[in-house]
Amino acid sequence: MASGIRDKVAILGMGCSQFGERWSDNAEDLMIEAFTEALGDAGIEKNQIDAAWLGTAIEEQHVGKSAVPLSMALRLPNIPVTRVENYCASGSEAFRGAVYAVAAGAADIALALGVEKLKDTGYGGLPQRNRGSVNDLFWANVSAPGSFAQLASAYRAKHGIDAGDLKRAMAHISVKSHDNGARNPKAHLRNRIDEDKVLNAPMIAEPLGLFDCCGVSDGSACAIVTTPEIAKSLGKHDLITVKALQLAASNGLEAQHNSWDGSHFVTTRKCAERAYKEAGITNPREQISLFEVHDCFSITELVTMEDLFISPEGGAVKDIMDGFYDADGKVPCQIDGGLKCFGHPIGASGLRMIYELYLQLQGRAGERQRKEEPVFGMTHNLGGFPHQNVCSLAIVGKMGA
Repeated sequence: MASGIRDKVAILGMGCSQFGERWSDNAEDLMIEAFTEALGDAGIEKNQIDAAWLGTAIEEQHVGKSAVPLSMALRLPNIPVTRVENYCASGSEAFRGAVYAVAAGAADIALALGVEKLKDTGYGGLPQRNRGSVNDLFWANVSAPGSFAQLASAYRAKHGIDAGDLKRAMAHISVKSHDNGARNPKAHLRNRIDEDKVLNAPMIAEPLGLFDCCGVSDGSACAIVTTPEIAKSLGKHDLITVKALQLAASNGLEAQHNSWDGSHFVTTRKCAERAYKEAGITNPREQISLFEVHDCFSITELVTMEDLFISPEGGAVKDIMDGFYDADGKVPCQIDGGLKCFGHPIGASGLRMIYELYLQLQGRAGERQRKEEPVFGMTHNLGGFPHQNVCSLAIVGKMGA
């Protein structure tokens, strides 16, 4: 029976580019920027890397097909390089490939890198030319804000929550993300806002206003992983190890069967149960120190905190308004600004989340460092729509915890 990968793989080094509108740089520049930081952090030479994984989602708009762009940009020494794509969870998928390779003994040291360079298109959202012939039929009129607005409506109806209360809770999430992002020098958006500005912003898809929606950024993030034994032999101490990696994909139930009421993410709940079991987490509300979740819209963060079994069903609004997830709250969520403000270069986002937890767990997050010493951190990387999606979860923490 599978035993999982808890403490079998350590993070040797990580890097992340500046996120934002990087008009003067191409995707290769962003990859080099993230990789250079990761390589220096790992304290190794490039020729010590045995294999690499590239995560990018809308490659037609920048690097193109295959993993060759990563190998060329970094001048990797003709090692195995694989490109992966899984919607917005592509960065997490690259990390999963590298971690599993090390855990399986197929590589001693492996690289995972995610990148996206979309701002050059001039398009405000995701500039996809098509989504495949079948999805173009299923999603003929769907938009991301529209589908997540339906999630908000279904959530409110199920739990009998006042529309104004839900709107204020979502506004609190946006204000929190902007405040956190203002303390992050690599964040795309570093402007603080107040609740009134959020509540009076233009409506995008009721009840989602302008500040309830994350934008798209240019950026790259990178991780180098190895075994704890090799990490120690390289002089590393206080190791940060992978406790769990889990993935769940929709199977059609949400889109094709009335048993789903539209108020939650089926994949996230199933994925969370498996991740906690793999990591040995029995009380996540008390044991997880920090969260980085896929806040593509403020309602996504709100619902996800219930789907991860942190807030009780219907209780996320209260927790949010009580400051439970604030930077100085019980369990900070998006302490780096999240997708909303750190930014969302699709293929890099999952690795960016892990990057922040890695810094926090090592006490290296600067102005935004959590005062209480964190032990476990969890990332939630979601791709797709509420009715058809991929959920990828990672739990990382201190070796032996």
